This record gives sequence, structure tokens and C-alpha cells, in this order.
Amino acid sequence: MDTPIRMLENTDEATKQTLENVRKRKEKFDKFERYHNQSIWATIILTSIFLIYLYKTVFTVYSYSFAAMFSAFVNDSNNLTFLVCCVGMYGGMNLLKEKKDKAEKEYHDLRCEIVDRSKDYWKKEDEWKNRHLVFEVMKKQYDINLYHEKK
Repeated sequence: MDTPIRMLENTDEATKQTLENVRKRKEKFDKFERYHNQSIWATIILTSIFLIYLYKTVFTVYSYSFAAMFSAFVNDSNNLTFLVCCVGMYGGMNLLKEKKDKAEKEYHDLRCEIVDRSKDYWKKEDEWKNRHLVFEVMKKQYDINLYHEKK
């Protein structure tokens, strides 16, 4: 369990464990979001390099005939390698997007459950009055908003 969560007062162990779970899911979501963004940029850069390469080796040299351009494209094995890499990067980007969306749904569902069940987590009167301190720690330390269900 992370130190700021462990040090929370007016919170029982089960609630601390739930807060730790939402922290872990937020961390997982952030990791997949970062990987997805990196894969987007890698795909864009690789595709741009491929298009520049095609322009310099095929389009400018054989621009007089489509058949000559097609023949030059097919004859150069680098084009197939670049094309396979670009398609593979695009597929990897989509796979990471699915994982990011799944991690976001898990994180958001647990966060909404905490917001919905806050009366169950902080049952005593003094715990209920001081729950905003827990919410502030979660917002400040981990950027997890427990005040509202909306993102």
C-alpha cells in the first residue's frame, strides 16, 4: 500500500484497500495511455518516412507512367518491408487503444463505485465530516477525483 493512503486517518483498512486499488488502476490506465500515445507518434513518423522514401525513389523518378511507378514499387523489396512495418505499427496502435480503453473503464467504474458508496465507506459521523481530507489527498497525490462521478 502506498504511503499517503496508509497514513490516512478516519479511514478503515477496507476503504484504504479500495483506494489503493483505484490508485493501481489509475496507474495502469496512465501507463497504457502513455504507450498508446507513443505508438501513435511512432506510426506517424514511420509512415511519414515511408512516404518520403516512396516519393524520392518511385514518384519523382517514374512519374511519367503509372505502370512504371507500380513496377518500381513492386520490384523494390524495401517497400514491402516498410509497408509491413507501417501496417504492423498501426495494428499495435489499435491493440494498445483497446487495452487503454479497457483500463480506463476499469478505473472509471471503481472510481464511480467509491463515489456512489461513500456513505458505506465513511459510516461514522466524524469520518463522514473528514472524508474531504481523503478526497483531497487522492486528488493532490494521484489526480483521482472522488468528488463527482463525471471525469
